[in-house]
Amino acid sequence: MQSLHSEAFDRLVKIMDELRQGCPWDRKQTIHTLRPLTIEELYELVDAITDEDWKGIEEEIGDVLLHLVFYAKIASEQQQFTLAGAINKICDKLIHRHPHIYGDVKVENEEEVKKNWEQLKLKEGKKSVLSGVPKALPAIVKATRLQEKAKQAGFEWDNIQDVWKKVKEEMSELEEAVELKQQQHIEEEFGDLLFSLVNYARFLQIDAENALAKANQKFMNRFVAMEALAEEKGLIFSELSLEEQDQLWNEIKHQK
Repeated sequence: MQSLHSEAFDRLVKIMDELRQGCPWDRKQTIHTLRPLTIEELYELVDAITDEDWKGIEEEIGDVLLHLVFYAKIASEQQQFTLAGAINKICDKLIHRHPHIYGDVKVENEEEVKKNWEQLKLKEGKKSVLSGVPKALPAIVKATRLQEKAKQAGFEWDNIQDVWKKVKEEMSELEEAVELKQQQHIEEEFGDLLFSLVNYARFLQIDAENALAKANQKFMNRFVAMEALAEEKGLIFSELSLEEQDQLWNEIKHQK
């Protein structure tokens, strides 16, 4: 008996086939025209996850899944690969990289799982444990992934105190660069400081990208509320002094 998951997936594949054949817009799409739309859909999913909007997550998962099926459809038309081939490939990879589930390898915790994963990737032909980190990842996400992968090779700080010392060291180096007014050096040291802060976030068990996303949203919410408060008071926000704007900011901040 076919499972509900299989029925739903087969329905999506059938609709994709029909759209590709009958809809002028769908028929016109290529992997390149879909690419920016896919990126947008992924960010919409990320937004829903950040907001813990489960209804939104459900909807955005469907949108992303549609794009994946779309790429597979185009690939099959060009005789590059099939949807079934892509699915079986990830199934084979998961089985191969989880010998503690599908083999006789023993692991004690998730860190050992990650180490085994990276070692298996090297055996598969990867030249470095850092291989596979996409070039186009947002910088903070990329920094986190690079540090996590380096950790699997044993390149990791011993304790969180040393990581914080490194943060303070980078702050001092940035201050020195600012005093010297060397713009290129300032940029380099600022980057080093951000990288060290991402490292510290890992030791705090915080997702640095998600933390910054939440800080951005908090700022947006407070700023919009501050503009609304100014309007309620009959004030034109852009014409207020910085001190007056700051007073509104503090009012909003204390309300939240």
